[in-house]
Amino acid sequence: MQSNELVKLIEAELDLRKAQNITLLDVQDKTSITDYMIVATATSGRHAKALCDYVVEKVKENGVMPLGMEGQMISDWVLLDLGDVILHVMTGQARELYQLEKLWSVSGSSPESAEK
Repeated sequence: MQSNELVKLIEAELDLRKAQNITLLDVQDKTSITDYMIVATATSGRHAKALCDYVVEKVKENGVMPLGMEGQMISDWVLLDLGDVILHVMTGQARELYQLEKLWSVSGSSPESAEK
């Protein structure tokens, strides 16, 4: 399955399962570990785990095997690694604290340009 098809599948499942503020980050030019990151907000740690469980079920139906999942023991941040796409499902408080969108939106500036 192509990365963009996987992204659409994940976003549709998250939307169906009431995830909030679903954001797609294209990180192809920033890292070699993945092409896209999806960040979504859950209403609770339990909701975060359930969202990832639903996504796992859906991607498996479409022939994609997840590489791993972290934080599934009712955490405020659950990470699902699908290779070309990494899904981060966080509670609102965790999302505000870690600000992944801000972290990954930083351009590849050199230390010299940061000093100017």
